[in-house]
Amino acid sequence: MIRLVGVEIDMVVTDSLKALNLYESIFRIQRVEVTDFPKGQNEVVFTLYGVRFHLLDENPEFALQAPRPHDPQTMWFNILVPDVQKTYAQAINAGCAEVQPVTAVPDHGVSNALFRDPFGYLWMLHQVHREVSFEERQRLWEARKVE
Repeated sequence: MIRLVGVEIDMVVTDSLKALNLYESIFRIQRVEVTDFPKGQNEVVFTLYGVRFHLLDENPEFALQAPRPHDPQTMWFNILVPDVQKTYAQAINAGCAEVQPVTAVPDHGVSNALFRDPFGYLWMLHQVHREVSFEERQRLWEARKVE
């Protein structure tokens, strides 16, 4: 008996196949399943660093609605990458919009950046330059509150 367990992130986009092409131009993803039906009926499954993503075409008949430009974005995808500058440049060159340019946060040992893809989703990129413990990050935060 096969036991399947795990987590899958499902996203509704206006066009799954276009979204797949965009994400492949930014990240090193592995295709799992890709359909080739008329727009509104497609779905794509891929993995990114071991996380399974499932894209579904927007389709009002099934109550699948993609994000709208002025909808509040209360969540984002936080992706740890080996080269934040390179990955961010790939995203911007592929038509994504800058939200926050690559920003070094030396006390925390990271650089990060944030972009919005043409399908309305936010992606934060992180590059870890050195490990900073939870306790150290807490201490840094507490010190900021005193200043």
